[in-house]
Amino acid sequence: MKWRRDYLDLILIPLSFLITISYHAWLWYKVRTQPHSTIIGLNSTGRRLWVSAILKDIEKKNILAVQTLRNNIMGSTLMATTSILLCAGLAAVVSSTYSIKKPLNDAVFGARGEFMVALKYVTLLTIFLFSFFCHTLSIRFLNQVGILISGSVDDSSSIITSEYLCELIERGSILNTVGNRLFYAALPLLLWIFGPVLVLLFSATMVLVFYNLDFVCANGCANRKAADDTNNGVDEDFV
Repeated sequence: MKWRRDYLDLILIPLSFLITISYHAWLWYKVRTQPHSTIIGLNSTGRRLWVSAILKDIEKKNILAVQTLRNNIMGSTLMATTSILLCAGLAAVVSSTYSIKKPLNDAVFGARGEFMVALKYVTLLTIFLFSFFCHTLSIRFLNQVGILISGSVDDSSSIITSEYLCELIERGSILNTVGNRLFYAALPLLLWIFGPVLVLLFSATMVLVFYNLDFVCANGCANRKAADDTNNGVDEDFV
């Protein structure tokens, strides 16, 4: 019976990771090949347009730019603080002499050994640490944008160009997205304490939720494609 419980963890937990990783690999492929079919690609285009609009009238919009960047920094700060607090809590549990698995022995459907319990907490701790690392780097890049954008000029001869600012804000936004996804990926693993079956179910549910949040609806894609075709036809008429 013990071998069966261990076998269940060895099958379901890697399968849960595979589902999440496969989805994000496919999402990355879509962002690279069809960016406007994803929310991430549309937001990336919108950020570049935002930088151009801010630089065209920086004297009037400098406060707006700083406030917008500050809101993004506050969001990353909140997630970084939450991640490091969870890391501290998990580290306290791992280093504690109290055996937390004893009250849950009858409720856990899976491996119950001391090594498996330690592996659960170490895995969670590692993912939350990487999430904290990504959010802190995101804050660094967004702070740089906040400093540089106030003194930038929308001119190709300027040292600080709009392309450089777009690159910085893209790096900060990507790191923020990666940090959030790592944080969300760790949430199903919290249920690993109660067994691997819940992890698999939660991971599959989260992938469905991510799909609805990451991709633009079919009607929106069709409307944009029709609009693009119309614009191309008008351009050809003018030519």
